[in-house]
Amino acid sequence: MTEALSDHVRAAATRAEVREAVERVYAELQNEIDARRPVCNASGRCCRFEEFGHRLYVTTLELAAFVAGLGEASRAEREWDGTGCPFQVAKLCSVHTIRPFGCRMFFCDATATAWQNERYERFHAELKRLHERLNVPYLYVEWRTALAALGLTPQATPSPEGAGRLSLPQLQL
Repeated sequence: MTEALSDHVRAAATRAEVREAVERVYAELQNEIDARRPVCNASGRCCRFEEFGHRLYVTTLELAAFVAGLGEASRAEREWDGTGCPFQVAKLCSVHTIRPFGCRMFFCDATATAWQNERYERFHAELKRLHERLNVPYLYVEWRTALAALGLTPQATPSPEGAGRLSLPQLQL
């Protein structure tokens, strides 16, 4: 599955209609978020998966849009301790503008739980329909597993601060 995921994502990332379709879904979602105004205190807890007790899953199209938008972020050296999201830097998202759907949809705001669940199902269904319409195989994969399949997981390279820290390699398309 890892090789197939990588092949599908890389092929879809080169297609403008794929990127534009995902951007439209994200824009529509943002309009609904703006109307609801759920609270985000920018604590970064949502990116620390083990600590917060959840995982992030992504679709093939989301990964394609992410890879297409990654650009300079893939060339920047990042340290990562192997937990949470490797793109979280100083408790903030270093890829905020291209973050996946689940990151856009999740808020710590307890008053938004029912709203989030309903919108998640609705927008995820739209992403699934886009896979079919755009003829991109639908895969739903845990974020870090997907990053590993794309060669975006950190390699065991010691940082200047010492052992136990890892750096992300450059993305090769």
